[in-house]
Amino acid sequence: MDGLILWMGEHQVACAWFTAVVRFVFPVLALLILVRVIRSLLTVPCLPEVWAYLTLPNGAQEPLTHWENILGRGESCDVTLNYPVVSRQHAALIRREDDTWTAYDLGSKGGVTVNGRPVEGEAPVRYGDVLGLGGVETVLLPLPPEEQARRRRQSGRPVSPWLGLVLLTVFQVLCGLQLTISEGENATLLIPLTFLLLTGTMWLYFLSLRAMGQVGFEMETIAFFLSTLSLAVTSSSNTPALLKQFLCVALGLALFLVLGVFLRDLDRAKRIRWIMAGGAIVLLAATALLAQTRYGAANWLTIAGVSVQPSEIAKICYIFAGAATLERLFRKRNLGLFILLTGACLACLAYMSDFGTAAIFFVTFLVIAYLRSGDWATLALICGGGVFAVLTMLSLKPYILRRFATWGRAWQNASSGSGYQQTRTMSAAASGGLVGMGPGEGWLHNVGAGDTDLVFGMLCEEWGLIIALLAVASVVTLAVFAVRASRAGRSSFYLIAACAATSMMVFQTCLNVFGAVDLLPLTGVTFPFVSNGGTAMIASWGLLAFLKATDTRPNASFAIRLPARQGSRLAPRRPERGGETP
Repeated sequence: MDGLILWMGEHQVACAWFTAVVRFVFPVLALLILVRVIRSLLTVPCLPEVWAYLTLPNGAQEPLTHWENILGRGESCDVTLNYPVVSRQHAALIRREDDTWTAYDLGSKGGVTVNGRPVEGEAPVRYGDVLGLGGVETVLLPLPPEEQARRRRQSGRPVSPWLGLVLLTVFQVLCGLQLTISEGENATLLIPLTFLLLTGTMWLYFLSLRAMGQVGFEMETIAFFLSTLSLAVTSSSNTPALLKQFLCVALGLALFLVLGVFLRDLDRAKRIRWIMAGGAIVLLAATALLAQTRYGAANWLTIAGVSVQPSEIAKICYIFAGAATLERLFRKRNLGLFILLTGACLACLAYMSDFGTAAIFFVTFLVIAYLRSGDWATLALICGGGVFAVLTMLSLKPYILRRFATWGRAWQNASSGSGYQQTRTMSAAASGGLVGMGPGEGWLHNVGAGDTDLVFGMLCEEWGLIIALLAVASVVTLAVFAVRASRAGRSSFYLIAACAATSMMVFQTCLNVFGAVDLLPLTGVTFPFVSNGGTAMIASWGLLAFLKATDTRPNASFAIRLPARQGSRLAPRRPERGGETP
């Protein structure tokens, strides 16, 4: 480093030329990296997986494309039996972890039978068994092996990750070099070392999973790209915290893997949903009672000298608890306990004055509640109650209303505390233009929360509007993919969790971006994967695991156990719930 610093001092003109040129190289590399993966996520079809067939009285074979299937006369059922003796929601047919099926009577008038024996509550159904619904007989049949192979051949393959990895590696090397140059004589080995560790971790992850037969790395490519921007933001604003931010990327990646593997067994996930619900409440309650106040909100805890934000980890617990239930298959109005959980979380967040995170929790609650019940009347009543709670809070704490008085009037209060941050953010963003001033060359990081709540302005200033908009487009792409994949989702848990996680990330991104430019009130939330903050980084990777689990493309989700290899071929194994893809 001493030699490099000496060389930079002797060749300042060359360093200036490097900064000038690399500003135009970064947007080109970002476009080449992200356009490929975004196009793959939005165009490769997510085909429904067929797990078995149900032979109907007319001889037709109805495919069972989910692990939880509703049988009945209603149009919303997974298998529609248009017979007068069949109830609108007559029975549920559930696939278990050992590829066995269980039939549930959903309070039907005509009853359910298995091989002529009445079902009292639930009963196992084996392949070849006759399942009767009000006297209408159907037969459960396994999926033929030749059809498994045909469906796998018909599925489109995701884009190859190798070109994107090479380009992202070049992006990271140039970023580390530019940040070192921007530091000048204050440069330390920490900057190139951290980016080298990130590159090594990225390649180790991709090579290891590819060696195990995994494909479809678009989500991880997006996450590593945004994490690279996060390290650059941290280097510009607080270089000593750079190694800590990288360690949080590594911890987030570990959580991503552990959570994805854990989701293979949905029965296990369902069993611990109460633990996760309790974990969300404990994390938020402990923060409310013991936290330190920063930027107007008491949401930070200091543990062994390390500051953490438990509300970020509580997001993962909250989604897990809200999604890990099959009760929606049996009762339409099953939101009572989930409403209590949400109320407890929102009460803790309100006590902490963390209203940005409270808004994120409430929007996520609406998404989960709709997917679990589909009851618009109940949701409308809940929204009305939410508006009443907000008005009551404003009347009890009028200072909260004053915090939002600057909304839309930032330039009128440019010199005061209420509009200072946003006007500086917009000025810095405008100075960056399309390609930015170069990593480490901006000044917005000197403004409070410039690398967290106002990080979009910092991206625009140092990286340019092109890369800033690509970062936003990356998060939106994850949400669009979640909607596409959920249409062919293998389980209601994956569907609910993926939609809730991406809704949380998109809404959080909107609050961060629009708050920074005064289109929305500045609520003090982070940009997923990008903002400087260890706990937020770990939580972002954890939320991504829910989306990865819902990917139905062959061998693309590590939540589905890959078949064992025998030589150069994949040997078929018995599929498991949360196990293998047919």
